[in-house]
Amino acid sequence: MGRVRSRYPREFKIEVVRRIESGEKSLSEVCRELNLDRAYVSRWKAELSKKGEKAFPNKRREEPLNSEAAALRKEIERLKEENEILKKAAAYFAKELR
Repeated sequence: MGRVRSRYPREFKIEVVRRIESGEKSLSEVCRELNLDRAYVSRWKAELSKKGEKAFPNKRREEPLNSEAAALRKEIERLKEENEILKKAAAYFAKELR
């Protein structure tokens, strides 16, 4: 069987790099404690120093949220249109009753 690739949250990666950069622990110590591959952590450190706040984007989670938001916006527009039609109909029938 193939090896399953682990996914680590953005916050976890930032915290690991912060611990190394603060001098709290060395790269080797952190990797040993957390059972992480040294190459991963080195890559995280390089990406964070290069990209800053834009490092480690979580594309998989953003895509469903964006598509869901678009669907909700479309539903809101439809409901607004229906609401306007109902208001006009209510005004029309209220006028007829007088």
